[in-house]
Amino acid sequence: MSVQQLRHLAGVPDYDAEELAEKSARYALLIPVINEGSRIRHELQRAKEAGIDRLVDIAICDGGSTDGSLAQDFLKSVGVNALLTKRGPGRQGAQLRMGIHWALARGYDAVLTIDGNDKDSIESVPRFLEKLAAGYDFIQGSRFLPGGAAIRTPRLRYLAVRLLHAPVISLTARHWFTDTTNAYRAYSRRYLEDPCVQPLRDIFQRYELLAYLSVRATQLGFRACEVPVRRVYPATGKTPTKISFLSGNWDLLKNLFKNLFGAYNPRG
Repeated sequence: MSVQQLRHLAGVPDYDAEELAEKSARYALLIPVINEGSRIRHELQRAKEAGIDRLVDIAICDGGSTDGSLAQDFLKSVGVNALLTKRGPGRQGAQLRMGIHWALARGYDAVLTIDGNDKDSIESVPRFLEKLAAGYDFIQGSRFLPGGAAIRTPRLRYLAVRLLHAPVISLTARHWFTDTTNAYRAYSRRYLEDPCVQPLRDIFQRYELLAYLSVRATQLGFRACEVPVRRVYPATGKTPTKISFLSGNWDLLKNLFKNLFGAYNPRG
């Protein structure tokens, strides 16, 4: 399918959708990226080797990469179903809104998300699908469950998740979660389309949407659970992340407490 500019309702950023194959699965796996280079390529090769492209339709949610890592010949060779390219403003939250909009419009029963920096066990997708089939609406991946693995997690990040982020998210959700900054998740269509959720809003620009969707499901009575996953940080070199030490972590902290007091809940 040729690239076409998609302009939709308020809350959906302008984006181009290059559908590289027909819809072939019940579920879509969204991978937000921007200039992930060899990391996203290795992650997609791992997915291909594990047969993940035969279980879900993989869609890359690109925030404007310029490093050549998303060449269509390569994406087709590893079974990627669609390349979505954001043209409007915003960062991760806008990329996810773009992907969610595309997935719902294309008729998927659920949406999975995973980072594109090759840290997560993309091979664990079947665990999420099992829980979706069992009727769960929000499934959080956790490196801290039995069967999961947290390998070389930076000490400060480990403490921040375990002692601050997870307790506050769990308090807000009224449900205990252990790995709340992890973007490896699944959301049912009925959860995303509930009028009391409304994820397609411009308020979600950066990291707000992850925090919000972590808590809204159980607040509204949807079924939620965690599944074990593996997250591996590199042994050497710079930690792959888009969260800057000062401004990025300050944003996460602000979002955490705004979420606690219902700032992202739909009004009216």
